[in-house]
Amino acid sequence: MSWILKVSDRFQAAHFLKEYKGKCEKIHGHTFQVEIEVEVRELDKTGIVIDFIEIKKKLSEILPDHTLLNEVYEFNPSAENLARQFFFELKKQLPLKKVTVWESEDASATYSEDN
Repeated sequence: MSWILKVSDRFQAAHFLKEYKGKCEKIHGHTFQVEIEVEVRELDKTGIVIDFIEIKKKLSEILPDHTLLNEVYEFNPSAENLARQFFFELKKQLPLKKVTVWESEDASATYSEDN
């Protein structure tokens, strides 16, 4: 038996995709939405494990708001690479199951570890 806790947050950032042949090769911006899923197996005596406020705080601390992502990261800042980066940063603090990064309301990438 387990519970999946989901929290999401948004950030604004610009990026460009190096070696991409198309319009995303040029600098452009997004309102990114990041959704994380935390998996827990036991509840404490209050009936929770991790307060949603604490999860959201940890998420907001790692989001690179109002930046040029290419200056923040050494990798090509695609949604796929951002999902993986956020996963590894948050896994140090939370029992993470997966991270999804939305570039728009209808396009996202999800990263999780294979079990």
